[in-house]
Amino acid sequence: MNSKSISSVEEVVQKMEYYCSYQERCHIEVSEKLRSFILNSNERDHIIVHLIESNFLNEERFASIFSISKFHQKKWGKIRIKNELKARKISDYLVTKALKEIPADEYETTFDHLAEKHWETITESNALKKRKKFCDYLLRKGWESERVYEKVKELEQ
Repeated sequence: MNSKSISSVEEVVQKMEYYCSYQERCHIEVSEKLRSFILNSNERDHIIVHLIESNFLNEERFASIFSISKFHQKKWGKIRIKNELKARKISDYLVTKALKEIPADEYETTFDHLAEKHWETITESNALKKRKKFCDYLLRKGWESERVYEKVKELEQ
C-alpha cells in the first residue's frame, strides 16, 4: 500500500473512526490499516487506545457480529467461524462466547436445508464421487464432520 500523506494524528484518528464506524473491525484490521499511514508506534498505540475507549473498536462486538453474519449470509458452520476468528487473533473466550450466540435450533435447520439443497444440485452419477463432493463442500464451509457424515448416510438412502 502507498503511504498516505496526512498532516496530523488527529486526521488519522478521524479516518480511523470512520473506518471503524461503517463496519465492525478487529484489532488486527485496524493495526494493518494504521500501517498505511506514516506514524510511529506510540502514535499507532495512542490511536488504538482512543478507538477502544471511544467504543469504535470492540473485539467482543466484532466477534459476535462476525459469527452471526457469516452464519446467516454464507451459511458457515462453527468450525469455519472459529478458525476465521482465530486467524484474526480473537481470544478463545470471545470465540466461544460468540459461537454460543448462534441459536442451536437455527443451526440445525440451516445445516439440514443447506445439505439437502446441495445434495440435489450435485449431478455426479458416481455415488462415491457425489458423496465426496457433498462432504468436501460442507466440511469446507466449516460444518462438523460427524454431522456431515450422518447426513450423507441419511441422504444416500
